[in-house]
Amino acid sequence: MSKFPTPTATPAAIVDALKAVAGNPPKVRASFAKGRCVRGTYTPSDRAAEITRSQSFTKPSRVLARFSVGGGNPGVTDTNNFVLRGFSFKLGDDAHRSDILTQSAPVHFARTLDQMLAFLKARIPGADGKPDIEKIKAFSAANPETLNQANYIAARRLPGSFAGTTYWGVHAFPATNAKGETRFIKFKVTPAGGDVTLSEDEAATKSAAFLHEDLAQKIAAGDIRFNVMALLDAPGDPIMDVTLRWPDEDNREEVRLGTIVVTRLEANEACDGSVFNPVNLADGIGHPPDEIFAARRAAYTISLARRR
Repeated sequence: MSKFPTPTATPAAIVDALKAVAGNPPKVRASFAKGRCVRGTYTPSDRAAEITRSQSFTKPSRVLARFSVGGGNPGVTDTNNFVLRGFSFKLGDDAHRSDILTQSAPVHFARTLDQMLAFLKARIPGADGKPDIEKIKAFSAANPETLNQANYIAARRLPGSFAGTTYWGVHAFPATNAKGETRFIKFKVTPAGGDVTLSEDEAATKSAAFLHEDLAQKIAAGDIRFNVMALLDAPGDPIMDVTLRWPDEDNREEVRLGTIVVTRLEANEACDGSVFNPVNLADGIGHPPDEIFAARRAAYTISLARRR
């Protein structure tokens, strides 16, 4: 058990803390504030229906998507290797819409809402504009699972392209197929051309917006394609704890649900006027049972209202 007091967390308190950690920039997302809106297409595989009856995954559709850099600071540089990269997308039509949020690490930084709030509060800058490093160290020592995400990022080189990054859904989603069979899956979105990373020397030559510049170039070249994969569950998987990976997750049985091709840049207003809300899931994909997911519906709505 943590020695730290855990104030009763609410979605509104989480949004407040996310904003405070970033210095309270106005009219931007509480997390993944810097990003680029794009359009594309989704084509299902012939195996999608084995996993889910959701028409957002079993039928072709247009795609609205957003690539982003983590944190609540819209001025974060694309060379910052301490924050996540994000890829959120909407599949399906108005009657069968699913919003899927993925990121460049397979785990979240907190197991419960109270722990998430305490994690963020420990990182809010003081009067000097800097967080208290000793407070962060003490919190981390008492809550070691909150380092799993940071350790995953630290062990990997800087992402060299939005189009060359593997993205993960950290939650376990119950998926029901046409036969009525339900099992848990995790989403994994893999670039068709493989991961692209940079060494420290290579990163030093890049601009603060190099990921966004690269994105425009690759779209112009017709060169962005992702496989949307479902990782399949096994008995004993920790479906309630989003700070933990499933055992042997990198070698887990997986099924390709379909392919996303990004075809053009879109005005950011098309993504900023609403939210990619993870609770929007078409029949056949259910809501994950963990506590963090349960809080997200309200948190995203609050964040949208505040930035308007």
